[in-house]
Amino acid sequence: MAPRLRLGPVKIGPMRIQAPRGTDDLLPSQSHRWIHLENEFRALTSLYGYREVRTPTFEEIELFIRTSGETSDIVSKEMYDFYDKGERHVCLKPEGTAGVARAVVEHSLCPQGQVARLSYITPIFRYGRPQKGRLREAHQVGLELMGSASPTADAEVIEITAKFYERIGIQDVEVQLNSIGRAECRARYREVVLNHFAPYLADCAEEERAKAEKNPLRLLDSKDPKAAELAKTVPPILNYLEDESKANFETLQQLLNEAKVPYKVMPDIVRGLDYYTDTVFEVLSTKLGAQSSLCGGGRYDNLVKELGGPATPSVGVAMGIERAMIVLEESGIEWPAPRPAVFVVQATEDAAQACRAITRDLRAAGLETQIDLDGKKMGNQMKQADRAGAKFVAMIGTDELAADAVLLRNLESGDQVSVPRANLVKEVQGRL
Repeated sequence: MAPRLRLGPVKIGPMRIQAPRGTDDLLPSQSHRWIHLENEFRALTSLYGYREVRTPTFEEIELFIRTSGETSDIVSKEMYDFYDKGERHVCLKPEGTAGVARAVVEHSLCPQGQVARLSYITPIFRYGRPQKGRLREAHQVGLELMGSASPTADAEVIEITAKFYERIGIQDVEVQLNSIGRAECRARYREVVLNHFAPYLADCAEEERAKAEKNPLRLLDSKDPKAAELAKTVPPILNYLEDESKANFETLQQLLNEAKVPYKVMPDIVRGLDYYTDTVFEVLSTKLGAQSSLCGGGRYDNLVKELGGPATPSVGVAMGIERAMIVLEESGIEWPAPRPAVFVVQATEDAAQACRAITRDLRAAGLETQIDLDGKKMGNQMKQADRAGAKFVAMIGTDELAADAVLLRNLESGDQVSVPRANLVKEVQGRL
């Protein structure tokens, strides 16, 4: 067990504290874009019957050792793990699927013979060198379809993924598809890969050789230039698929053609987690340069059983929000920031109560409405309305009080009209 750091008294004085390296603040000028993306995701997935699940930000580290694999980069290099005050070894979740699978087992969310369609929106945490689109705290939207072994399930998840990017305005995407088979295929291909990489492994450190021997497929996804060059000439795993896996992969391609989802078969896609079986896929963008992957997913039929549940065939995908935002920005796609419908201006001191009352009326009708809080002069209030981007100003002063009216001004055109106070809400709604 690693020693825990014990901190003595900390003297706190005035200082400028910044967000930790590899994290970002989501500012009000940006948050509307994230809300729009999340709303589009929820709207699309609800059409297919997916229901949202939220799992803890931290889990027992054993969950990810058992699911991602002890030798995976996620577990061995990238996890934020620590001992809590009860000496429990926990970690911030580095990906979303394992937590969802744990919740499915713990709460019996997918009884045998049934199908569970689950979605999530979550932060994930991975330690690595921060770069564009790859932060230490990142965010994902994801899908998990559990309980179906049919390639139709794979096709559904891939179709939703493609439609999601299309729905938010990203058109330049490419689905890259592969199958990595099952136990028999893996056993045969394991020897093929190890033999192919034997000269390379002979020059590697003992620890790296041990990792490769435990999961040779990771060599095909290596960032080492020498390994990447060797990977180009290894025979494709598709040559070694079991008959059932081969038939399912062919059916999947037919279903994607039927759904008009463009794809390309790429035998070098293997994904970096131990739990994948059969179908694996990635979605790429031409706008992301060398780090072009928008998202990835695949089938993981053994994961639920590995966590103590019944055998439950499953398929899923995780889509990075930050990376989608980069593509949207570089494509010039903007979603307008929300604007107040009305800014209520108090023209005279005696109108304070009436201004508060119409503000409540407008908000009750679902109209975003702002009002000055500090009793500032009318000119300052008008400047506030302009800075907020309000569409209308609703002004009340002594004259309006006497007439039981409101002066409604369109800030874009400058036109204004006196409206009976009782008709204000309908008047604003009719002019929006």
